[in-house]
Amino acid sequence: MWVANYDRLPTRARLASWGVPISPLCPLYSSYPETRDHLFLECNYSLLVWKEVFIRCSQSATVILNWSELLSWIRTSATAKLSFLKKIAAQVVISHIWKQRNNLIHNKISIPAPIVFHAIDRDVKNIISARRHKKAYRDLMAIWLS
Repeated sequence: MWVANYDRLPTRARLASWGVPISPLCPLYSSYPETRDHLFLECNYSLLVWKEVFIRCSQSATVILNWSELLSWIRTSATAKLSFLKKIAAQVVISHIWKQRNNLIHNKISIPAPIVFHAIDRDVKNIISARRHKKAYRDLMAIWLS
């Protein structure tokens, strides 16, 4: 996650700016250059995934357009537990979208966003379950499932 946070991922737009002979366009929806903000927040594919995450985090359908807004969304919560859940969810979402992007580029396999969200849902539940005895993780499953 820190690599994404510092905008150091080798996105297509970054690679093209370094002189690598590739198209800078997003492999998921090739209408826009693949930048960090586009890939994780603006792309139609990512928007479908985030929509489900917002529902799970008891949030109305929010549109986050840039990385600063994502960080603000994580920090701005009614409770510390919800903020913690948002951190977990954001890390899992970023990981899965990057994995799907690489899967499409390297293996030419595209997995629909609802199936990717199902994997995200499973991972978040597993993270919470594995640490359920720790104080910070208590009640997170109830929030995620509500």
